[in-house]
Amino acid sequence: METDYTLLFIVVIRQTPLPRGKMKESTRAPVSSFESLRNTLGPLALILLCPPTAILFWYTNTQLNGSFLNLWQLFMEQGVIQTIYTIWAPLFFGSAIAWKILATYSVIQLIFMKWMPGKTFLGPLTPNGNVPVYKANGPATFFVSLFLFYLGAYVFSLFSPTIIYDNFGELLGALNIFSLFFCAFLLLKGYVAPSSTDAGSSGNVIFDYYWGTELYPRIFGWDIKMFTNCRFGLLGWALIILSFAAKQEELYGLSDSMLVAVALQLLYITKFFFWETGYLSSLDIMHDRAGYYICWGCLVWVPGIYTSSTLYLVNHPNHLGIVLSSLFLVLGAACITINYLADRQRQRVRLTKGQCTVWRRTPFLIPATYVTEKGDKKNSILLASGWWGVSRHFHYVPEILGALFWTLPALFDNFSPYFYVVFLTVLLVDRAFRDDQRCSTKYKDDWNHYCEKVPYKIIPYVI
Repeated sequence: METDYTLLFIVVIRQTPLPRGKMKESTRAPVSSFESLRNTLGPLALILLCPPTAILFWYTNTQLNGSFLNLWQLFMEQGVIQTIYTIWAPLFFGSAIAWKILATYSVIQLIFMKWMPGKTFLGPLTPNGNVPVYKANGPATFFVSLFLFYLGAYVFSLFSPTIIYDNFGELLGALNIFSLFFCAFLLLKGYVAPSSTDAGSSGNVIFDYYWGTELYPRIFGWDIKMFTNCRFGLLGWALIILSFAAKQEELYGLSDSMLVAVALQLLYITKFFFWETGYLSSLDIMHDRAGYYICWGCLVWVPGIYTSSTLYLVNHPNHLGIVLSSLFLVLGAACITINYLADRQRQRVRLTKGQCTVWRRTPFLIPATYVTEKGDKKNSILLASGWWGVSRHFHYVPEILGALFWTLPALFDNFSPYFYVVFLTVLLVDRAFRDDQRCSTKYKDDWNHYCEKVPYKIIPYVI
């Protein structure tokens, strides 16, 4: 397998820095000169490297047979900078049709966020005592969006179902330009007009651009992270792979490998929208600010990289046969279901404050206390049974395996389809260690008690 280029990039991703203190100039913890340099160079490297990487993945899968070796040969022949310039320059500003697609899709999703029926959902209390308010209409928005795509493409013929694939390079170019300026806007907004008191500066403008200055920015009432993460990144992922499947059908006929890959991803994305309120209460949303890391990532990295294994399949219509395709489909669906059940299990325990059953038994709960940044003492509970008694982050295992099973239909001629699986594994393992560190700081001795009860981070007897 061709791994050199990919593994080099993963090493850079792994060095993502962490914020310090409350992100307020007057109270942030002191940092050493080394940490200050790392908090500048690490984000700067990612800001410079990630945009061309997303473009190179698209080009490799559509023009180079999905082979990193072919891309490396181009680098050797033309030089890295010249190769990137040659590929990216025609796409840099997108195209008229790409901007029309993005504008139409964004307007529809913004309308749905506000006016699609849904119950009011309150997010978790923030460090500064704010409570984010959402409209929980994710499943309805998801299914209506898919139905509109079907009507527009197949019933009224307003556009070709392959429109996203046919303009995908230009879409990535337009998304990248928009996202870079949008993150700059969010940076300035956090400085001069934050939406809440959960905002502030680290004193380092590059880090602020990368990490963000606001925890829950809103523009005219629209929650930015809900839009970028859920309604653009995740819902857009579904529409993108449907367009990829339509392109394969147009070129070669639809293969069983594409059917398995798309079916599993649609199941995963459907699962997400039924769990959307749980996601809005997760550490990702509670801790990560709205900057380049999240917003550019969901607007460009998710469409460009998370869909890359399916993009590879467009021109590699492998035929697996009924036995192998059924095996991948069943095992992948089982993993995605387990991932959903684990998340739902913890969410249900939180909502009922432990007054429920887990695997038909009274759950084992560890009472925990923590002190907010304002000095208020709060109570919580830590679930140590069910899936959460297997390991502290066991739900990452079926999530990684689910991604593997929707990638396996690409078989093994090239490594590029497997980049997302490797990236996801590194991301989630790193997140498990970071989450443990945060919880240890937050819950102190109560977390140590929980770790004694559930000693393994991810895989029992391994990690």
